[in-house]
Amino acid sequence: MNILFLFTDQQSNRALSCTGNPYLHTPHMDALANSGVRFEQGYCAAPVCGPSRACVATGRMAHENGVLVNGMSIPEQMPTMGEVFGDAGYQTAWTGRWCVPGNGPGIRGFDCLHDPSQPLGQGMLADSHVADCAIDFLGQKHERPFLLGVSLCNPHDICYWVMQQSTPQGKLDAEMIGLKEMADSLPFNFATAGDLPPLPDNFAIDPDEPEFIGKCRARRYYGQEGTFTWDWDEQTWRRYLYAYYRLTEMVDVQVGRVMAALHAAGLEEDTLVVLTSDHGEGMAAHRWVVKLGLYEEPARVPFLLSLPGSIPAATVDEGHLVCGIDVLPTMCDYASVPCPQVSGTSLRPLVEDPVAAGRNALVCEMHPDPKNLAMQARMVRSEHHKYIAFSEGEPSEQLFDLLTDPGETKNLAGEAAAGPVLIEHRRLLEQWCRQTSDDFARAAEAG
Repeated sequence: MNILFLFTDQQSNRALSCTGNPYLHTPHMDALANSGVRFEQGYCAAPVCGPSRACVATGRMAHENGVLVNGMSIPEQMPTMGEVFGDAGYQTAWTGRWCVPGNGPGIRGFDCLHDPSQPLGQGMLADSHVADCAIDFLGQKHERPFLLGVSLCNPHDICYWVMQQSTPQGKLDAEMIGLKEMADSLPFNFATAGDLPPLPDNFAIDPDEPEFIGKCRARRYYGQEGTFTWDWDEQTWRRYLYAYYRLTEMVDVQVGRVMAALHAAGLEEDTLVVLTSDHGEGMAAHRWVVKLGLYEEPARVPFLLSLPGSIPAATVDEGHLVCGIDVLPTMCDYASVPCPQVSGTSLRPLVEDPVAAGRNALVCEMHPDPKNLAMQARMVRSEHHKYIAFSEGEPSEQLFDLLTDPGETKNLAGEAAAGPVLIEHRRLLEQWCRQTSDDFARAAEAG
């Protein structure tokens, strides 16, 4: 059996028209979802590029694989997805962003298909080339089963759009100026008022927002895009959403091209297709842009599986909690490839038995500052609630009832009535930390 892994960048779960969002149209990803199962409760393991991608590649969390922030490397002794499948006799190939040192021929375990000189961090310039490489690969004759990774950049270009709109206070460094100039190629600087989507219901910032999040908002490096929004009016926020949706539609076109090539080659009946994203996007919720946050919009991502004849079509799994660390064990399970030690779990049992018990809680971790790795947070998502613990600042915890407050607008952590739920989620986090040798201790301190 072959595997086609489609990886977008910075695509939030709601940035799919099949989720009911009327402000964009993603027919190709919708068709893929309709051909198999879409997990509604899919989350990244870490809401920033390098750490999340390392988690997907290894099936292990950031504190386990050592990639806490962008620029860090997976330990040589820890196998990557490509190495696992290469050792099992698969032809392994990758085109597009890798984001864990290094891009290009150094992608561990994979033959690199794309031209390393391409600007892989700019979707508008590189995504068609990345898709071309995948299409060429799919059109070739294959003597062995293959694992093909297609890592597309958009809608990540929204980062450059954000930085194009205004200049943050203080002096811009050379890198930020360069990013701002790159945004000039984006065609979304003007749109009529009638084209613009409305602001989300959870647009406002909580006046009692944790100091930890406020510190992240003010950081002028590593996720500095938020500092460009300080003077935005509501019209600019709406134009930002419009641009984000158009960029998502652009990457959907490339997904469609690759899927058309798979069908043209007659490979669809024997190919597991997996689509997810490394993290989501703020989408103006809580006036947040881009990643490095644990609210639903940056943490929750699309998660699609398709394999005709084995995975039921047009299935939406609304309850099971799934994570980026589940990608590798799921691929191994379907391909009958031995899986290394991982913290993720195969989703195949949940596909084959939708009423089977899945995990009772899911954890996402964040290290938002490469200059201060002690600054970190953990998110615990349970069936109905989300709990977030911060390593510093007050309040040190957030607790949301996602059934009654899906927009995460009311922090219950300080309310006496929520005490038993808060204690239970602290316990869940402590249990996870013990199981995965995570030294994050804020939950124990808060208890």
